Amino acid sequence: MQLTNSPLQAYVESWKPGEVIREDPLPPGPVAALSALLDEPGPVATGGDPLPVLWQWLYFLEWPAQSELGADGHPAHGHFLPPVPDRQRMFAGGRCTVSEPLRIGERAERVSSLRGLEVKHGRTGELLFVTQRNEFRQRGRTCLVEEQDIVYRSGRAPARNTPAVSETPAAAQADDAWQLSLRPDPTLLFRFSALTANAHRIHYDLPYTRDEEGHPGLVVHGPLLALLMTELVRRHAPTRQVRTLSYRLRSPAYAAERLLAAGTPADDGARLRIATGRENRHATAEVTFV
Repeated sequence: MQLTNSPLQAYVESWKPGEVIREDPLPPGPVAALSALLDEPGPVATGGDPLPVLWQWLYFLEWPAQSELGADGHPAHGHFLPPVPDRQRMFAGGRCTVSEPLRIGERAERVSSLRGLEVKHGRTGELLFVTQRNEFRQRGRTCLVEEQDIVYRSGRAPARNTPAVSETPAAAQADDAWQLSLRPDPTLLFRFSALTANAHRIHYDLPYTRDEEGHPGLVVHGPLLALLMTELVRRHAPTRQVRTLSYRLRSPAYAAERLLAAGTPADDGARLRIATGRENRHATAEVTFV
């Protein structure tokens, strides 16, 4: 974990959070709840059935005390939150390797650790990239290994130039073989926040989102964009087991925009993306099959 010489380095050069182990019985309730949010019958929510890739985000949740939250709704302090002042957080992407699916209704263990730290210099200043590794185990076997890339800055980013979200946004146009459309409204974003224990105000507090973080509308969760891309696989290739998944979140999408998850399948996997009428690649992903 080599860091470049930078102001951010001073805050994290001695930060070495240790491993954390959590357990969860993986009950079927969250699976049914996410399926209802997506207006789609989900995987059979009974004991022993496979949990789709990324649906592990419905489990192992942490609920800090209200007094422990910062002004943005995120925890002010946390085991894997770097000690950066006036911290602003962005979910950048991640990767998964699946040896075998997790099974609903069976106790699972998640072993979390710090995988890497890197300071980068972007157009808007210094950014700290933190990679967290999560290893999921059941029955004494490692089933899934996940890495998440989270980006932090110290202080607020410059004001965005994104135009206001139209009340009648244009639909994305695509000729991809796999397509799934969704127009998230504030209610859907609120329900997804509850399902994933995400209290970040950019997903439900419009005045805060506009005035403090410079977005033109409520922000669609990055994890929701990633899940929508993997839904293409679950719905169009239900018999294929995902072996690897990598995804990148490139630019925000906003409530009321018409989202289109689009995918191009191949024999050994698929390329996926999220588009709107104003941008073709808010998020991208690649999957390979067993």
